[in-house]
Formats: sequence, C-alpha cells, structure tokens
Amino acid sequence: MKVLSVAALCVFASACAKKQVAVATPPAHAAVAAPAPRAATPVPAPHQTSTQEVARSTPSDYPNATTRARIDELIGRIQDAYFDYDRHTLRNDAISTLAADSKELAEILQQYPGYKLKIEGYCDERGSAEYNVALGDARAKAAKDYLVNAGVAASQLDTISFGKENQVCTEHDESCWQKNRRVHIVAETVSAKAADRSSVEVLETRSAR
Repeated sequence: MKVLSVAALCVFASACAKKQVAVATPPAHAAVAAPAPRAATPVPAPHQTSTQEVARSTPSDYPNATTRARIDELIGRIQDAYFDYDRHTLRNDAISTLAADSKELAEILQQYPGYKLKIEGYCDERGSAEYNVALGDARAKAAKDYLVNAGVAASQLDTISFGKENQVCTEHDESCWQKNRRVHIVAETVSAKAADRSSVEVLETRSAR
C-alpha cells in the first residue's frame, strides 16, 4: 500500500512539473537598437560671380581706349591706295599699301566684332557726278575685298563713295587728279557712351544667369 502511494505521488509530481514547463513564458528577446541617423552631407553654396570676374571673362564688342588708339595707329600707317584713271582694279602699289599692317589689324578686329571700319572711295573731277559715285563705290569695294582676303571680317567693313566730292587737291592737272583717285580707310565713330553701354549690358546679362 505504501508502494502504491509513493508511486502515485511520483506520477502526480511529474505531471505538475510537465505542466509548469508547458506554461513557462520564454524569455523576451532583447530589443535591437535602431541605427543612428547619418549626418547629412553639406551642400556647397553656389558660387556668386562677381562683377570683376565677369569683366575679366567676358569680351566686349568694342575695344578699350588703348586698343582703339592702336587701331587708329595701324589705320594711319595704311595710307591711301591710288588708282589709274577710270579704273577700279588695285595697282601693285595700292596692294602694297593695303598690305601694310593689315594682318595685325585683322587679328585685333576679330576680338571686337562690333567695331567697324569704313572704306571711302574717291574720284577726280572729270566725268559726271553719277558716274564718279559708281566708280568710287567700285574702288571702295575692291579695297574691301582685299582686306577680307587678308582676314578682316566683311561684316566689319562698310563702304561709301564720295565720287568727286571732298577733293584733296583742287588743281586741274594730272598730278593733282592722281591724288584724288583713291580709297581712304577710317574707323567708324563709336561714342564712348555706346561702348560703355555695351559693356554694362554684357555684365548684366552674365550676372543674371
């Protein structure tokens, strides 16, 4: 009888132990820490272009006073080119005259597309006014064609004919007439205000970008 009681107690104890194991709550998992946020990469501030930087990097359509003086010097050294009577083709001496310093002049003008030269055509007093206007125009265009071939942009060369007006010599003989059959090159007048205004407009346009 005692043996049965002991056995019953063991069975009961074992069942209780199993029941306790079954209802035991498993340990909670440790919480995983969230990764720390990455520091934002600073964005560099946009570069502000100064007026001085724009002035240095933006070419103007018009040369400054120093460059204009050099252009005038070169034009002054390109003397008048002369023509035979009733002709508009360039003589050898006229070609030599136009060739003087024309390469340097072309290189300078390429940097300033808004700057122009004017080629004036002239005739002697003989013939009608209408005929001489046409002849003077042909002479000016012949000189222009030569300078374009030398590298000057055609858009920077204007022509005008004065015919038999504005004579440099008023005697009525061949030695005087020869002096009047010519082309003369001048820089077109550009006011300092216009040149400055162009530079300001370029600066404002670049600064607004």
